[in-house]
Amino acid sequence: MSEEYRRFDHGRLRDFVAAAYKRLGLPSEDAVIAAEVMVHGDLMGIDSHGVAHLGTHFGYAPGLRNGTIKANPQIRVVHETPSTALIDGDGGLGLVVAHRAMEIAIAKAAQVGVGAVAVTNSRHYGAALHYAMMALPHDMIGISMTNTVPSVLPTFGRERMLGTNPISVAAPAGQEPPFLLDMATSVVAGGKLELARRKGELIPFGWAVDKDGKPTNDPFVTRQGGGLLPLGSTPELSSYKGYGLAVLVDILCGVLSGMGYSTMLSRTTGEMGHFFAAFRIDAFRPAADFKAMMDEMMRALRATPPVEGAERVLVPGEKEAEAERERLAKGIPLHPDVVSSLGKLALEIDIQAEFQALIS
Repeated sequence: MSEEYRRFDHGRLRDFVAAAYKRLGLPSEDAVIAAEVMVHGDLMGIDSHGVAHLGTHFGYAPGLRNGTIKANPQIRVVHETPSTALIDGDGGLGLVVAHRAMEIAIAKAAQVGVGAVAVTNSRHYGAALHYAMMALPHDMIGISMTNTVPSVLPTFGRERMLGTNPISVAAPAGQEPPFLLDMATSVVAGGKLELARRKGELIPFGWAVDKDGKPTNDPFVTRQGGGLLPLGSTPELSSYKGYGLAVLVDILCGVLSGMGYSTMLSRTTGEMGHFFAAFRIDAFRPAADFKAMMDEMMRALRATPPVEGAERVLVPGEKEAEAERERLAKGIPLHPDVVSSLGKLALEIDIQAEFQALIS
């Protein structure tokens, strides 16, 4: 960890973020939910989708202040069956809308075995993995995905037509950490470019192309008419797979919900659609048996002999579990620019005392 980073206790960080959301107009319960979602992202090492999103130019606080995000939306069920629902987020903070929607999916799964919820008229919801993981304490498998404004080129295309459209899946194990899949359908999430810009670093070739379709390592490329590449990067490396997955997310989050696919979304308002699902394991087989087999599979994967030069084989979710243990013990590392943005926000919305409590 670079010396310029500073670590913060996750509880203090959560309290500060909750205080900020309350001052920005969110009801107390929603403010706490939003803070927990953001800090959980940082705890798992998903720094591109943690508290850094609160006070930045494109973050949640500016949206709440200019009205493109509603602080107190009327989230409602538009239509439902015993196993499905369509939710209208009423332009509310995606962190809260998504949390409510996943709660509904879990409740339906508890009743009938499977719950699926599509969401329209929401906003950016942070780390997709958080909502999938909400299913784990209930012995359920969770799925979370969202579409986003276009920043990704389809295979063989020169125009941005797709969002980074992430997919996340969480499945419980017994003694082993849970299986956690958290992936953009582009080569990397857009937040990775933001991190590179913040650190003053170049990005690897293969992540993006410029406005002429040429490979670039410039992290500002998406602000200059260029775009990210689908997962796989090039046709020779099967980028059509990432392209297809991105379209799948658009179908479930945009077409199924009625929100619209990526090119129909507004950059000005930041509107998005989401999709969530929960599967109650004991609707298929005893949960204890499932988790025992999950343990066996995870251990078998971890025992795979590593290639020369590699220290070990990780299982999906192990990296996040290790990051969470380390950050719970030592604190969450924040870049000075992030700390500065939080301090600036605290001054603007008059919560300097809460900021001083955070940094003291």
